[in-house]
Amino acid sequence: MSARNRRNTAAVTTAGAAALLTLCGAAATATAVPSSGGDAKGSAAMVAAAASAHTVTVPRGLTISDGTRHVLVNGKSIDFGTTVRDLAWNPSGSKAAFVDGHGDLIVSNPDGSHRVTVAANPGGQTWSHPTWQVTAADRANHIPAKNNLIFSAKIHGSTVLEGVKATSNHGKPTKISLNGDPGDGNVPQTENTWPNVGGNYGSAVYENTHTGEVYIRDDYLRQQGGALTKGSEPALSPDNEEVVFVRSVHGHDHLFVEDFGGSTHVVKDVTPSATADYTEPTWSPNGKTIAFRAPTGTYTITKTAHGFGKPVKVSSHTGLPAYRG
Repeated sequence: MSARNRRNTAAVTTAGAAALLTLCGAAATATAVPSSGGDAKGSAAMVAAAASAHTVTVPRGLTISDGTRHVLVNGKSIDFGTTVRDLAWNPSGSKAAFVDGHGDLIVSNPDGSHRVTVAANPGGQTWSHPTWQVTAADRANHIPAKNNLIFSAKIHGSTVLEGVKATSNHGKPTKISLNGDPGDGNVPQTENTWPNVGGNYGSAVYENTHTGEVYIRDDYLRQQGGALTKGSEPALSPDNEEVVFVRSVHGHDHLFVEDFGGSTHVVKDVTPSATADYTEPTWSPNGKTIAFRAPTGTYTITKTAHGFGKPVKVSSHTGLPAYRG
């Protein structure tokens, strides 16, 4: 059975999801400004033109990290006291995980305080894109609760997925097992990157840079998976029913969504009018909105009765978007 078909037939139950923390502070505003100069020229300016030209409210809980020590949270800049790369939040929004300037995997409070080195980079490796795997215990199936960090590690030129307990202090990461579904053949063990975990079951999606495909891994009962579709930079929706990913169309990166919910698996371009590169998508906690990066800033698209609406610019700040809680 394929990874996609198995997702529709598996019967699983879990305890409730972790409660969301209340986010403090009023949402800030950002104005859509056309790009100036160069050849980002037409394309970037057209992105801005396609989005709202009015002052808009930064979605509550949206954060943007850009590789500096400052993280934009609800439109406000917070100094984390250290370099922050590839910031990700646990489901409750109570902890942040990121890679610091030394290449170490760090967990901190939402303001960057109380930093703990979950795993120290041994040197000669490049770690990136941590994602939280948080699940409740399932006593009926004898599955313990999970609170892990999964990330990409480039080691001696080969990229693999590794994991470590999020509560570790100088823990030792281990390689994530990747097994193909019966009849689907083996899945690639290297050149895997950009992991993202979603939902209550610990399932993950990731990209393989060699095959150019998005893969899914079920970490609930079978710990198996397989290829879904051509694409990169995937993110799994909170309900485990959809995956958003990037695919090139006529020279620009568009966002596509594959829906697992029905009897057929529909793959749809949700940014068909893109005239610039849309990258690094992420889902809001309620699964209604996708935030993403564009040359002129950070944008969102939101579900409507007929699919997804048009891109709206929510910040002139460019970086990796993520939702806190």
